[in-house]
Amino acid sequence: MSQENAEGYRPMKIFGMMLPSMPKLTIRLAGTFLRFKSNANKAGKVFKKELISQGIDKKTANDLTEIYLDGSHIKHYIQNFR
Repeated sequence: MSQENAEGYRPMKIFGMMLPSMPKLTIRLAGTFLRFKSNANKAGKVFKKELISQGIDKKTANDLTEIYLDGSHIKHYIQNFR
């Protein structure tokens, strides 16, 4: 096999070896993200409740909670991954 063919063959071989594990990896990654998102939502509820109990009005508490939870959106992770 020539050097040119060997270089083109290597990525395909690696991809072929990884292909069977992709569904499992995708499911595990999705499960991890869903747990993260669930924990973030619980923390957001606690955060909002604590803000209101400290005397901040509900509108401001809602706004601050949205800012607090903004970091848990997947679109931010995808945008920053590049």
